[in-house]
Amino acid sequence: MRKLLITALLFATTLMYAAPKYGGVLVFGRSGDSVSLDPGHVTDGESFYASTQVYNTLVQFKNGTTIMEPGLATSWDISKDGLTYTFHLRHGVYFHPTKFYKKRDEFTADDVLFSLKRQYDKSAPFNKIGGAYRYWSAMNMSNIVKDVIKVNKFTVKVILKHPEAPFLSNMAMDFASILSKKYAMSLLKEGKADRLARYPVGTGPFVFKKWIKDDRIIFTANENYWGGKPYIKKLILKVITNSSVRAAELKVGSIQVMDFPNPAEIAQIAANPNVKLIKQEGLNVGYLALNEEKVPAFKDVRVRRAINYAIDKKAIVKAIYAGFGKVAYSPIPPTMWSYNKNTKQYNYDPAKAKKLLKEAGYSHLTFNIWAMPVARPYMPNARKVAEAIQAYLAKVGVKVKIITYDWGTYLSKTANLEADSCLLGWTGDNGDPDNFLDILLSAHAAQKPAQNRAAWKDKKFSALVAKAKVTTNMATRTKLYKEAQVVFGNQAPWVTIANSLVIEAVRKNVMNFKLDPMGKRRFNKVWFAK
Repeated sequence: MRKLLITALLFATTLMYAAPKYGGVLVFGRSGDSVSLDPGHVTDGESFYASTQVYNTLVQFKNGTTIMEPGLATSWDISKDGLTYTFHLRHGVYFHPTKFYKKRDEFTADDVLFSLKRQYDKSAPFNKIGGAYRYWSAMNMSNIVKDVIKVNKFTVKVILKHPEAPFLSNMAMDFASILSKKYAMSLLKEGKADRLARYPVGTGPFVFKKWIKDDRIIFTANENYWGGKPYIKKLILKVITNSSVRAAELKVGSIQVMDFPNPAEIAQIAANPNVKLIKQEGLNVGYLALNEEKVPAFKDVRVRRAINYAIDKKAIVKAIYAGFGKVAYSPIPPTMWSYNKNTKQYNYDPAKAKKLLKEAGYSHLTFNIWAMPVARPYMPNARKVAEAIQAYLAKVGVKVKIITYDWGTYLSKTANLEADSCLLGWTGDNGDPDNFLDILLSAHAAQKPAQNRAAWKDKKFSALVAKAKVTTNMATRTKLYKEAQVVFGNQAPWVTIANSLVIEAVRKNVMNFKLDPMGKRRFNKVWFAK
């Protein structure tokens, strides 16, 4: 027995300190497909999983952290008035040559101007191609960015309309990815501009090869990547919608990394000697948005509060999150700075719910709940959450019908505010409270396509968040965000469900895979031990 233990320890030590190896195919099993491979047009994590492999941003977060580091910009300067950001671009970076675009174009300031200006400049060639620029719109970027100016081949200035505290962090987000202007313009000239969303050409660690819809996306290593050649030779993002099937494929080694294991199956997965679990406190929140625009009753705060009181969130988290989540009481997670622990809590109280509904004149309310078809870090099984909510609401005289669609349709329809209520959630993209409070709940974010799925337009809340954005004083921003959370709690536009622990299951020979606080999945530093 002692001999076996020593052998196991030696094996573990060897894996820990062995030099990284080049080669191998990594298959990442995920619960849903990407909607688009153009990061400017999407807001969902499944789409960003793919675009992150292909594209870079000017600045980026160090893998596994919220620490800012250079990306396609090696350095940057900020003017004293906070209105001008000057980015000094990396030299000698080239866009991927591919089978569908064989040129090896150099990355320059022109690509930065193209990628950013297409999202707000109505005269830009791609401004009206591919649909709305959802993230740019939700973040109110057109009221932040005044202009993007080319100084020279490798220098760009971004001029702001007013100081914006989270601006630099915003530039590290996927929507600010840099695309190839020459490639895009060649597609436009050929009358194939829509191919930009399906055949990406970037400067990132992996080169896009093939997308089989609802099945897999295949990438190969960019051997000339400016950030260092990836260790793995090929990366496959494989869609396996059923969590149990993903677990089975991980067990036999058909996939090497499993996204979002079912909490109820985690103990069984962990018992496999060839599998290890990677855990991290999630920078996320799962919620039920109550759409005021679609259901008149939701305009009455008593009804919104009643629905909150009617639902036993602790029981839902215990049963569906299986101990890997905590009840959420705020629109931002407890791990984020400015979190207000004194935000109003709606503990389970069906008697109070019935009383409020009666006072509001809605004792027999009926509406639909939309449930996501995919597992997300903030909600492992939206259908089960919806069924639990349905049962709790029935006890207070509220009847609900559960509706679902495929992931792309679900996101599109809820963004157009077609759902009476919808289950969704958010993983922070830049480590700033603004990325939750402004994007998901401000009045401007209720404009279609909306990230504010509740269509809640509270003037006091929006004013507090807007004020916090334009000051760089941390204490002042914290105070304003805490006040905004109090308003949110009192007005209850959501039923906050949970903040979850994010868990990935990986084969033990997969080395250096890290969970990202912003929900990214990065593979360029991952390697296989023998």
